[in-house]
Amino acid sequence: MTTAVLALIGHLRPQRGRMTAGVLLGLLGSVMGLAQPMAAKQVMDDMGRGGPAYGPVIALSVLVAAGGILAGLGHYVLDRSAESIVCAARRRLIDRLLALRVPVVERTEPGDLISRVTSDTALLRHSAPQAVSAAVTGTLITLATVVMMGLLDAVLLGVTLGVIAFIGVVVAVVAPRIGRATRHTQEAVGRMGAALERALGAFRTIKASGAERQEAGALYRAAEHARRTGVRAAAWEAVSATLSAVVVQVCFLVVLGVGGARVTSGAIGVSTLVAFLLYLFALAPRIGQLVEGVGQFQIGSAAAARIREVENLETEKLEAVGLGAEDDLHGGEGDASRPRADPLPARVAFRDVHFAYRPGLPQVHHRVSFTVPGGGLTAFVGPSGTGKTTVFSLIERFYDPDAGQVLLDGKDVRQWPLAELRAAIGYVEQDTPVLAGTLRENLTLGAVGATEEELRHALRLVRLDGVTDRLPRGLDSDVGHRGSRLSGGERQRVAIARALLRRPRLLLLDEATSQLDAANEAALRDTITDIAGRITVLVVAHRLSTVTTADRIVVMEAGHVRAVGTHAELLEADTLYRELATTQLLNGR
Repeated sequence: MTTAVLALIGHLRPQRGRMTAGVLLGLLGSVMGLAQPMAAKQVMDDMGRGGPAYGPVIALSVLVAAGGILAGLGHYVLDRSAESIVCAARRRLIDRLLALRVPVVERTEPGDLISRVTSDTALLRHSAPQAVSAAVTGTLITLATVVMMGLLDAVLLGVTLGVIAFIGVVVAVVAPRIGRATRHTQEAVGRMGAALERALGAFRTIKASGAERQEAGALYRAAEHARRTGVRAAAWEAVSATLSAVVVQVCFLVVLGVGGARVTSGAIGVSTLVAFLLYLFALAPRIGQLVEGVGQFQIGSAAAARIREVENLETEKLEAVGLGAEDDLHGGEGDASRPRADPLPARVAFRDVHFAYRPGLPQVHHRVSFTVPGGGLTAFVGPSGTGKTTVFSLIERFYDPDAGQVLLDGKDVRQWPLAELRAAIGYVEQDTPVLAGTLRENLTLGAVGATEEELRHALRLVRLDGVTDRLPRGLDSDVGHRGSRLSGGERQRVAIARALLRRPRLLLLDEATSQLDAANEAALRDTITDIAGRITVLVVAHRLSTVTTADRIVVMEAGHVRAVGTHAELLEADTLYRELATTQLLNGR
């Protein structure tokens, strides 16, 4: 079996019980249909002899009604199985996507990943269960029908078997092409999703640049490529279905001609010919069902293969953390839904760290070494591109160093359980992302057990309490896509409040006040200084006002640590820091 087929079988296996029930119901309905031509033959024979046909007519009616009901029930059970298969596949993919390592996500187009969760899983709904039903029911009923036709007349059966053999050749040739074409179509849909996500992710930039038509052109090309691949897949499906239908029609005409000649010669009776034709009529859709089932199985296999690609991507191992913690913000009691937090501030150290984002790229860190004791405020400064943000990424284990050690509390971060490591850290990124949803949902991201008083306290710390009071629904007000209804400074303060609500022992702030006005920055700076008395705070800063009060400053240049000291010490001893300070640390205000 190919990898794609094995992947599809893996999705079907959990629903095998329900699918078996659906197939059996459909099979019973088909068996009822299989008996109908014989009942019709009996009706004709009784009428030909001039006798009453009430019994055969009633039997025929019962067979028709029972067959329809059983077939309908089977179809419903299979459709329920299909929905369960899709739901299970989506849940596995969601778990997998959220557990992916950061470098893997950065190498992958988000739109393509989204299409695999939405579009590819939908193909499983339309193809997998019905394909299995077609394979089992269609094959068994086709064999049974052939046997019944053979009992009626072997000559007419020979004509029919020739048709079936020809259709088998058609399916063997066309089915693999349907699978390949479907895979190409889904890949094209994924690329179109990636292009659309790219455009929507920079929506304001596109409008400000007057680049709507340019981006529309790129999306048109992606849509056209998806159309071409879709047409190619549809063409192969049409070839398969059309050839099968035409050959079955030719078979009917040949059987009618040969059967008529045999009736004329007296070899068979009219009722036998009618029963044979009824079986042929019943056989035709079964053959079509088999052909369609093979095509659908190829489509489902192509979708399952794309889903398997995501399931094979490298993920992080996230272990559960302990529950029940002290509140580092204001000494309140913890609750069972919050991460465990050691009350002691974290200690951080880098030991001869070397790091490059990918093999072949220039190294971002060269023998980076420094030590940050527990508690206090440490600032990282230096020209852009010197590896300051990378320091935070390595502490969070978004990446692992190529050489050297990153230590938290004297222990290599690679030896920490990831969930426990990150529960101890509050991280405010450079672009301070805010998720679509309400303000409350954003604040409690990773702190679902936060009380109303804790939320209010965190908002007061970052001076957002006045903003929330003005919002129409307070904390339950919607902030828009990526926080579009908030200003840049408000988004930064939401991100800081969110980090504080996690009660971290180590707070990482990457230019977290760059969009604040002077008054709010001064107030927030005082808050951070106060917090640094209880936890360890590391900041990447381009503003002189942010670093002058720091307990220690780490100056970075060209991927290594150039100097460490206080503001006064570095002004006297380090020329680069003196130059940065005289230009307000890269023109900060």
